[in-house]
Parts: sequence; structure tokens; C-alpha cells
Amino acid sequence: MLYINVLLAFMIIISFLGAIALHEFGHALTALLLGDHTPQLEGRQTLSLRAHIDPVGVLMCILLAFQPFVPPTAPMGFGWGKPIKTDPWKMRGGENVGLLLVAGGGILFSLLIGLLVALILRFVSPFLSQNLITVHISQLLLVFATVNISLTLFNLLPIYPLDGYQIVYTILPGKQATMFARSAPYGPFIILFIFFFLPFLARLAGVGSFPLFELANYILLGAHSVIAFVISPDNFVRGYSIVSLLYSLP
Repeated sequence: MLYINVLLAFMIIISFLGAIALHEFGHALTALLLGDHTPQLEGRQTLSLRAHIDPVGVLMCILLAFQPFVPPTAPMGFGWGKPIKTDPWKMRGGENVGLLLVAGGGILFSLLIGLLVALILRFVSPFLSQNLITVHISQLLLVFATVNISLTLFNLLPIYPLDGYQIVYTILPGKQATMFARSAPYGPFIILFIFFFLPFLARLAGVGSFPLFELANYILLGAHSVIAFVISPDNFVRGYSIVSLLYSLP
């Protein structure tokens, strides 16, 4: 069990690094399609990981990936990359619409990639259960799909530097948006508090069943539910277990 937990942790980290590069590329591509070349000029319209990495965001993924888990739970991994800088005045559709579309572009990009990989896994998984190597390939595809969809759900939270923050900031009236923006410098600390310190205190107090205390698990459950429906719609209503696939060995 230790072997598979460590292996899955490394799969999660590798998948996250690929997913975050694709996610930020989705933001840059959306900005370009709207007429803003700022991300391109700053070297962000690339799949190079170096251009998109955020140390704290990666650290969060690593900490989550190496948390001890045993079935029926599973490891998880999500975090954030370096925010894309844009010039909203150069975007077609106006300042607010442009920012909203760029924020949504990364979310949609991650969702589509996760769904595509899950769909691929649906058709190739019967051929990837022959030996240890092919099973691990199947697990890596499943982890990559899970990380991308988890990243989609995670980024809906209205906390800087997540995309949900930009979405809420864009739709708020001017005065409220200015007040909301004051939370931005504390965003990474708020995220770490919600996902690490608060659950730790809840477990010590024996009240870990409160939804906010286990928000990471709910995000993972949502991602697993989406993937389960894509991989096996017929078995979805009967509780198709993604975790059983993650831990399956020949």
C-alpha cells in the first residue's frame, strides 16, 4: 500500500505540473483571441512550466499529494500557477467582459482536457489492464483527468489568485470590487488556512464532518463523480468507484 500511495503522489505532482501549464496557457490563449497580446509578450503563451509555476501553489499540491490516504479515500492534488497579466483595455468586448472571459478560459480549458482524457480512458482502459506497466499507464491517465477537473472546481473559489476571485471581482460594482480587492494579498494564506490549518483543528476538536473542514475532499469527490459518469455512465448511479481503479494492481 505504501508503494502505491507514493507512486500515486508522484503521479499527482507530475499531472499537476502539466495541468497548470495547460490551465495558464488557456488563459493566455483566451486573451490573445480577444485581441490582447500582453501574455504573449510576457512569455506566457507557452506550455513551458517555467513560465507558469508558482512556488506556493506547487507546495500546496505536494502537501496534498503526500497526505496519508487509504481506500476508500484517495490522494488529491491541486494548487495554482502564476496569474496571467492582461490589459483589459485591449480586449474586444470591453474591460469587464474581457477579464471575465480570460478568467473563464483557463477553467474551461482544464475542464475540457479532463473530460477528454477521461473519455480516452473509457475506450482504452480495457486494453491497459494486462500487466503492471499498462495498469500504471491507466492510473496516470485517471490521475491526470482527476487533477484537471479538480483544478477546474478549485479555481471556482473566489480567493486570489484563483480564477473565481477574478470572476467575482469583475461582476461586482465598483465600490464593492475595490473592497473585495483588499483581500488579494492574503489570498494564498487564506487558501492554506482553509485546506490545511482549519481541517487540522477540526480533527483535533472532533468536528471534521462540517463541509468547510473537508473542502478538499468535496472537490475530489466532485471530480471523481464527473469522471465516473464519463467512464461508465451505466454504472455511475450504482456508485462506480474511481478509487478502486486508482488502487487496482494486476
